Amino acid sequence: MKRIGIIGVGEIGRAMVVGLCDEVDTSPEVFLSPRGARTAAELSSRYENVQVCADNQEAVDRSDVVIIAVRGQDRHEALAGLRVDDDKIVVNVMSGVANDDLRQTLGTDAVLVRAIPLPSVRERRSVTVTFPSHPVTDALFERLGGAQPVADEAAFNVFSTLTGTLTTHYAYLAALTSWAVGQGIAPADADRYVRGLFQGVGRALSDETRSLHQLAADHETPKGNNERIRTTWFDAANSQALDKALDGLLVDL
Repeated sequence: MKRIGIIGVGEIGRAMVVGLCDEVDTSPEVFLSPRGARTAAELSSRYENVQVCADNQEAVDRSDVVIIAVRGQDRHEALAGLRVDDDKIVVNVMSGVANDDLRQTLGTDAVLVRAIPLPSVRERRSVTVTFPSHPVTDALFERLGGAQPVADEAAFNVFSTLTGTLTTHYAYLAALTSWAVGQGIAPADADRYVRGLFQGVGRALSDETRSLHQLAADHETPKGNNERIRTTWFDAANSQALDKALDGLLVDL
């Protein structure tokens, strides 16, 4: 894999470029579309193997692997008139856009692979779900932290639904901080403590010898503070509300 084109240089496009190019011995040639011009220009000035193309078509023509990273609602406008030869490999990272939909939009018989790269691919720490499995795209995402191919698009949509919980996690931490501030703690002190508290939790997640349920149990003392908050706040009604929200998003996807 020597040449990669990226159509749509937003948060995910930027993260992929950084993950592929930052502090590595060898990196592919990367051709960026002019969409997200400021970000594209910054990446081009930062990495000598990254170039900004005159338009989307040039980015496609100069690439072996084409990553479509525009917002799903913008795809028809962004991809209008784009010609993708059948020998290309197209990676679809648009949320909620099935491969059949994208194939119809592009009018191509090229290989299409859906993927869910997260912003942490910039640090090469994110496992990326893909469908279908393909040796070229699996190798690409192994370089960015790991590839996790799934059997069908239904399973892919389940994993896509899970990604919709990320900002809820941040909002939960912000709510904890706000509660502490309401109890008279200085905002900076509350923020610093909550960040440190959950950074430790994040490190514990790297221990794959223990299930998530086991990790929770290992952080609890029977009748202790953690058990009390978990059982009184995250009760059956709360759990059912979360399931309902996830079910609704999955249906839409």
